[in-house]
Amino acid sequence: MYRRMLVAVDGSHTSDMALQEALKLATETKAQLHLVHVSDISPAVEGGLDPETFRRMARQEGNEVLSKVASLASHSGVNVETVLLEAGPRQRSKAIVDEAKRWEADLIVMGTHGRAGVARLVLGSVAEGVVHVAPVPVILIRCPQGEKQRHQ
Repeated sequence: MYRRMLVAVDGSHTSDMALQEALKLATETKAQLHLVHVSDISPAVEGGLDPETFRRMARQEGNEVLSKVASLASHSGVNVETVLLEAGPRQRSKAIVDEAKRWEADLIVMGTHGRAGVARLVLGSVAEGVVHVAPVPVILIRCPQGEKQRHQ
């Protein structure tokens, strides 16, 4: 059974749902959770922010997300650790998969918004990228359509 679960979190409702599912599994299997947030390090072009200010803000936001989800997870009695990764927008999937390999995860759990249409064909998604290259099983949690609209 799964003993080391990497959970990718981004602060979204779908991500919270993925964490809840991972907590259920971890409680049942006595698994350890490795909560990962990927902070965007792309240069800030819009808004006039210099790149270092943007990165500092992104790191702060990422640490806040990790603090919130770690607090939720620790109340469930599950062994939890967190890590903040940095990657550009097109490298987030790779960062998650690389961390899963480094940490020797045996399962990846994450949420997906299930993008459809042309945007999905052109851009893909982080979850889709992870599924294509992950060396371990991946559980994707979709937000029910009605809930997705309420939380956007």
